[in-house]
Amino acid sequence: MSVEVKKIKYINFLFLILLLWGCSMTRGLKPNELLLHKVDAEGIEKSDAEALRNLIQQKPNTRIPVLNLSPGVMVYQLGTAFYDSLRLNSRLRQTRQEERELAALIEEGNSSGKVEKRYRKLASKIDNLQRKLEYGNWFMRTGNAKVILDSAKVAASRQQMNIYLQNNGFFEAKVSSRIDTVGKKAEVTYLVEENEGYLIDSVFTKSDDPAIYQLLERHQRTSLIRKGKKYTQADLTNERQRLEDLLKDNGYYTFSKSYIEYNVYKDTLEKEVVIEQLIRKPDDGGNHQVYTIDSIIFTIASPNDIIPDEKIQTEWDDVQFIMYQDRYAEKIIRSRIFQKEGDVYSKNEVIETQRQLANLDVFRFVNISFDTLDSRIRTRIFTRPNQKFQITNQLGASVTEQLPGPFFSHSLRNRNLFRGLEIFEFNFRAGLEGVASATTEGGVYRSRELSTSASIIYPQFLVPFNFGTLERFGRYNPRTRTLLGYSYVNRPEYVRDALNTILAYTWATRNLRHQFSVNLLDANLIRSNLDSLFQSRLEELQDQGNNLINSFLPSYVSSISGQVIINFNQYGLYRRSQASLWRLFVESGGTTFNFIDPERLADRNLKYFQFLKFQSDFRRYIPLSNNSTFAYRLNLGLAKPYGISGGVLPYEKYFFAGGSTSIRAWQPRRLGPGSFTPEVREDGTFDYRFEQPGEILFEAMFEFRRKLFGYFDGAFFIDAGNTWTFAVDPSREGTDFRFDRFYKELAVGTGVGLRMDFEFLVLRLDMGIKAYDPARPEKERFILDNISFKQPFGEKGQQVFNIGIGYPF
Repeated sequence: MSVEVKKIKYINFLFLILLLWGCSMTRGLKPNELLLHKVDAEGIEKSDAEALRNLIQQKPNTRIPVLNLSPGVMVYQLGTAFYDSLRLNSRLRQTRQEERELAALIEEGNSSGKVEKRYRKLASKIDNLQRKLEYGNWFMRTGNAKVILDSAKVAASRQQMNIYLQNNGFFEAKVSSRIDTVGKKAEVTYLVEENEGYLIDSVFTKSDDPAIYQLLERHQRTSLIRKGKKYTQADLTNERQRLEDLLKDNGYYTFSKSYIEYNVYKDTLEKEVVIEQLIRKPDDGGNHQVYTIDSIIFTIASPNDIIPDEKIQTEWDDVQFIMYQDRYAEKIIRSRIFQKEGDVYSKNEVIETQRQLANLDVFRFVNISFDTLDSRIRTRIFTRPNQKFQITNQLGASVTEQLPGPFFSHSLRNRNLFRGLEIFEFNFRAGLEGVASATTEGGVYRSRELSTSASIIYPQFLVPFNFGTLERFGRYNPRTRTLLGYSYVNRPEYVRDALNTILAYTWATRNLRHQFSVNLLDANLIRSNLDSLFQSRLEELQDQGNNLINSFLPSYVSSISGQVIINFNQYGLYRRSQASLWRLFVESGGTTFNFIDPERLADRNLKYFQFLKFQSDFRRYIPLSNNSTFAYRLNLGLAKPYGISGGVLPYEKYFFAGGSTSIRAWQPRRLGPGSFTPEVREDGTFDYRFEQPGEILFEAMFEFRRKLFGYFDGAFFIDAGNTWTFAVDPSREGTDFRFDRFYKELAVGTGVGLRMDFEFLVLRLDMGIKAYDPARPEKERFILDNISFKQPFGEKGQQVFNIGIGYPF
């Protein structure tokens, strides 16, 4: 090594030491400031420890262990180096002065289009400068300032923790704090004395209204306040809301929870409480009134006029319709109104009516109001139609295998096509994407995709169902979709285009917890043009007894399928509570051959298939704290060809493992099947040039996610899984599924990930490392021990990097 190279290394090393020293957490603190280094809470045994710790108003900065450095603070301090509030204030004053001068010109009528455009730019610039003055520059907003100990916030935290304990039955609890200092660092410990928690001894209701008293007695079993349960203030709040909803669902339109009072009597000896539930009367001293529906008026106003054109008035099933010049199917609208003349008022039915009318995607908004007369209600539903034609153009990036690629999409929507609330949709999409070739390892290749489709969505079930189902299933948002589409894919190994048609039914429960879809017909005409290398590979496999080449012949693929999605607690929407999603999918291919003679297809040189396919995909999300979560996914799939298929599936119906949303330590679609061993190169690594289709799939993915700072999140994951075939594949030894060995063929990968979560977009980078490789000899499959100080990522090819948009599951 030359002297010059050594000198450069020493300079870089000293620069690194200076950088780390400059980023010291305690450097730059004022004499009277202490860095909050650690926060803890002791003595919590019966309470919710996580809930109590969340009430602590100051938390220390996230730090790197041993080094005692905080990435968030480093980013923040980098931002402060370029931040000058005086300069920003000066620019803000100058910009505001210029804005006032332009505003005066515009007000006098002496402006031009150029002046008005400049005025709008100045307004945007002022907003940006104000945001920088209030929140700092991008680095300061992304990073975190040092957390300096604030005694006032410590006192406020003690108070909030004490209130929480009181509200959760620990009436004699006490919270104190201790502050320990080491140099310029402070450690705060909150000392919690819970003492004994109070239980509910009994609950009794007082009401002078016998009808309300009897109603509450009939629904007592659903009460949230029960004998022997731990007392919590939250239960009283939730019970008050439950009673209001119960009464409003049973005709008490004017009732509110302000009429409900609770008196809590404590027994300090027995540590029990007696709860009195009091239902007050209205101010006039009479009983609460039960209301019934007198009439229903549904008004569709003109998109522009405030007053609707009342020339078109009709009536359908006791509902009076008032529309402007366009017409809408009254019977379909009536199926989404869950009230009838003479019915008792129900708040729940009002909410469901509003939801299902909005689900039609024909109306801009839906307002429901009521006129009361004695004990009767007139329901007025007022709405305006959504825009007749809606055009949407999008330009963005998407990724399914490796690198993101640009795409352009165009969609046209025509509402109320045949005046029966139908929706016509035309979609066009074109995109480029970086993918791994099916025949070449390494590098990223361009994949071009183009698709277009035209569909009509009917807000009801069509044939073969009868029209009597309209009223019966109105609250399940029934839809029938008819579609005709074309798709084109140009990958490195083949060019494939397809013409498809679909007849599908969808519906869902009122809270969207269960969503159902049935494709009565999914028919595709497929044509492929193979790359010469890929063609040679398929012919080579055919010579060995593998007929995968049949999947790329001109073919007719038809199927009937059904899918159920069970969404527990709105998975994917809220991040503060546990949520799960379970998707079940069943498909039967070749069912149309009961109606079409296969010989007709053979005469046209079309390959046809018969197969059965099943998939179960379960996902669960578990918050561990405000900053960390645990998520996992279990995915099982089976696809079995039979009959006239010749033992092969359409290529799109096979399962593949590996990639950014699968087993991330393997390249996309390269894992397995089973213990199949790819060819070994001269350098000792596997030849992963070829995709590996399978008929059986199992994946288990586990991921711990934690917020780091700003937009940045980190993840640690473990993936396990593989694919197999049902029968022995002569060209790939060890691919068939066998109970006595499949557990030894589960590939295991681990790794870490970095994500930038902007709420509307998540950018993801995952590094997967192979831990257990079933392609190796049985006693050499554990390869995680290849990782060392000299080889932090293991041997060549053991690590795989994945770029993705969105979470993997």
